[in-house]
Amino acid sequence: MEQDINIKITDRDGVTHEVVAPTDMAMNLMEVVRSYELAPEGTIGICGGMAMCASCQCYVLSDTELPEMQDDEEAMLSEAFDVKENSRLGCQIQMTPEMEGLEVELAPES
Repeated sequence: MEQDINIKITDRDGVTHEVVAPTDMAMNLMEVVRSYELAPEGTIGICGGMAMCASCQCYVLSDTELPEMQDDEEAMLSEAFDVKENSRLGCQIQMTPEMEGLEVELAPES
């Protein structure tokens, strides 16, 4: 049974979009942003979701329990611009049923 989740994504213009993301396609947050075209092509997910760039950095606004940060994500964020305590790389957040209600804001383009 497929389960879609509802998440909120605030784009770089400050506009909040309520989007529905499938949890059965192994998509991550960066890919959801791309599929809804909430960031211009070439400004998000430049490395293809390998945690090798910070173009998909976002700020997590909800208290959703996220997967633990891996070393490569942590290392990337330590070098990125505009990093906050709630920064995560969108490519590292998989769309699972647990992410229902997730609210994020896209970090400014560096």
